[in-house]
Amino acid sequence: MADKLRTQQELERLQAKYIGTGHPDTTSWEWKTNIFRDTYSSIIGHPPHAAYLALAQNEPVAKVRAQLIRKMVQPCGPPPPREGEEPMRLP
Repeated sequence: MADKLRTQQELERLQAKYIGTGHPDTTSWEWKTNIFRDTYSSIIGHPPHAAYLALAQNEPVAKVRAQLIRKMVQPCGPPPPREGEEPMRLP
């Protein structure tokens, strides 16, 4: 019983420390957004990966890097409306 409690406390501590690990109230949109942002930042942070992606797209590395940074703003589109709210509209 103590092991189960200790495991649960450790999980809660990790979830509080690292935002991307999620929690029981994490929506699928939030989870997907975290995954996409982690992926984009990993590609940007590893120059050989960025170079490979640039080569595959036949674009300069700087342009691909800028595109990935722009995608990090809203990688999965606008957030879904919550209960009692109107959906967000893009201008």
